[in-house]
Amino acid sequence: EKQGDATRSDGKKVHEFSQQEASGIQYLLDNAILEWTPQAVAEFLYKEEGLNKTAIGIFLGEREELHLQILKAFVALHEFSNLNLVQALRQFLWNFRLPGEAQKIDRMMEAFAARYCNCNPGVFQSTDTCYILSFAIIMLNTSLHNPNVRDKPTLERFISMNRGINHGEDLPSELLTKLYDSIRNEPFTIPEDDGNDLTHTFFNPDREGWLLKEGGRVKTWKRRWFILTDNCLYYFQYTTDKEPKGIIPLENLCVTVVDDPHKQYCLELFNPQGKKIKACKTETDGRVVVGKHQSYRISASSAEERDDWINSIRASITKDPFYDLVTVRKRKMINDQTTD
Repeated sequence: EKQGDATRSDGKKVHEFSQQEASGIQYLLDNAILEWTPQAVAEFLYKEEGLNKTAIGIFLGEREELHLQILKAFVALHEFSNLNLVQALRQFLWNFRLPGEAQKIDRMMEAFAARYCNCNPGVFQSTDTCYILSFAIIMLNTSLHNPNVRDKPTLERFISMNRGINHGEDLPSELLTKLYDSIRNEPFTIPEDDGNDLTHTFFNPDREGWLLKEGGRVKTWKRRWFILTDNCLYYFQYTTDKEPKGIIPLENLCVTVVDDPHKQYCLELFNPQGKKIKACKTETDGRVVVGKHQSYRISASSAEERDDWINSIRASITKDPFYDLVTVRKRKMINDQTTD
């Protein structure tokens, strides 16, 4: 009978946590099913079968002090000794899905890098090196195995992009080759959940809606229906149109907030090298012509809508979802070397 109660209790635990991570944990605490200590919660998240892996990722990424301790205890339950970095990442990323917020990903990958270096002293000169290379591997996995990425990175490019990350020194080519081959031959197995992690959102930004677009030669503003997909921004005169009025390929473009004297909530698309944007549009007589824009200025109906469009466009432009995080860490490493 007691065993039956325990089974029912476990089933209830799983169900409650899967429904909603925060209220689920609170339920377990209120009913004295779970002790509110970092070790107890970490073991529950690590060992319990059937928990929602997306919910685990969201919960572990919170920044409150106790959550940080839970994350540390959770990572400490992984044994990475004598594993190469790809093997360790395979084990780590199977236990949850990375959440969509950069700060949460940063905290989780920082904890992973610290644990890996503790388990494998001497492999890297610092946790920064491990952190940067871990992101490089995740990006490589996405680039090699996501069908939306047409420009597949070569081994040479992978080695090149990781030059100098070991505190100014290069990592051994043999190590990077082994990691590259491992990912090329077998992609990460990511837990099947609801598809709500960053790497999925990133490559399917798909946003659509009405915006105002400023003309090129004649600076009038016209209402257009915009669709963002496949690294292109399409705009239509009507939602029912089968052919777009124009296509703006987003490759090599930047997007930013811009103040405009005539319209509120504007964003601007531009080529950072000052070149004309390689876009096309359909003239009134049906001819498709090359656009003559050096920038595109677009107005949304609110600051929130403008910012959402900017985030979606940036997501589509940037092939590597973790580029900003890695850039910040590389800059930190260079500064550390300068002050040493």
